[in-house]
Amino acid sequence: MQKKQIYYPSLEDIKVAAKNLKGVISETPLSKNFNLSKELKATILFKREDLQVVRSYKIRGAYNKMSSLSDDEKQRGIVCASAGNHAQGVALSCKLLQIKGTIFMPSPTPNQKINQVKMFGEDFIEIVIEGDTFDDASDAAKLECDSKNKTFIHPFDDEKVIEGQATVGLEILHQTKEKIDYVFVPIGGGGLSSGLSSVFKYLSPETKIIGVEPEGAPSMQTSIRKNKNTSLDKIDAFVDGAAVKKVGDLNFAICQQNLAEVITVSEGKICQTILDLYNKDAIVVEPAGALSIAVLDQYSEEIKGKNVVCIVSGSNNDITRTAEIKERALLHANLKHYFIVKFPQRAGALKEFVAEILGPNDDITHFEYTKKNNRTNGSAVVGLELKSSRDLEPLIKRMKDSNFFGDYLNDKPDLFQFLV
Repeated sequence: MQKKQIYYPSLEDIKVAAKNLKGVISETPLSKNFNLSKELKATILFKREDLQVVRSYKIRGAYNKMSSLSDDEKQRGIVCASAGNHAQGVALSCKLLQIKGTIFMPSPTPNQKINQVKMFGEDFIEIVIEGDTFDDASDAAKLECDSKNKTFIHPFDDEKVIEGQATVGLEILHQTKEKIDYVFVPIGGGGLSSGLSSVFKYLSPETKIIGVEPEGAPSMQTSIRKNKNTSLDKIDAFVDGAAVKKVGDLNFAICQQNLAEVITVSEGKICQTILDLYNKDAIVVEPAGALSIAVLDQYSEEIKGKNVVCIVSGSNNDITRTAEIKERALLHANLKHYFIVKFPQRAGALKEFVAEILGPNDDITHFEYTKKNNRTNGSAVVGLELKSSRDLEPLIKRMKDSNFFGDYLNDKPDLFQFLV
């Protein structure tokens, strides 16, 4: 039996994709970030794919794929599934190429992304909200394709999509004459990482390509460790642009060959990075767009004195998520804590807790209490924001010494999920 040949994008096909995308995409800046460069004693360059017209790199692969369809395929229409960014690329491509499209999106997709899809696609697209994850939406989209004989535009597991995303790598190498030592690239399904890493294999093989995944969805890392493409049983969908249960088969085969390493970063760290980029650099990124930057401190020694590129993959962030992003960042920094506090049911107990138990800089951010008749103590759920993580242990000691301590909830996920 003949062994199946593994697809690998050719440099010529990637260059053809680049020509095909002229006038459709922007050549996004490769700009030095002075804050991180100084902090990490390295040259940190951001490839600003968040500045594309659809505010992510996804237009590259979507347009390259859809423009390659036959006239008959274009006439029948297309279907895709996406948590947002691929959908926007497909929607704009539908309008530019005059193709009718149906776009399936999972229910947690931020409204901001849904509205952007409608804006880019106008009358050429229909949006269907389906399921809780990308995989749910993808299954529904494939059923639609089969029943109506339409073409499925995969967000990552497709040759033309990979070649389109690979043009990010071509641009980077055209934009600098300096040797690039490291490229940090976010991984969802693997379209960008497989395409970009292929370009560097051809043109700059000494560059280390590091893939970065959210801690709650390590599908590529798991697959590479198991030496086979593996579907995760469950994922944390918070980093919606990079949370898939299974990467593409084509993407896995390429990344397994090309990536020096795949590493994960916690959702809390990603949130802190989003806030830092906004506060220090006035850069707005979505959670997936922060992945390549959030991981840098894990390589702080290794990248000293080196030239480092971080792919800022997208900026489609919904402002209504800001409170959750701040909350997760504070929890990651060990500054936000939730307790069950036992209050004596007598006048002045709350005043005593605030004046004698809390530190001078501790802030109450959450308080739920219902007085119970015929009980000595009443329990309250209290959320506290501290100025320093070092304040936690003394706080717990004061609570225990004065018999206010009931329980600590941060390390009890079954209870904690109702608060965050």
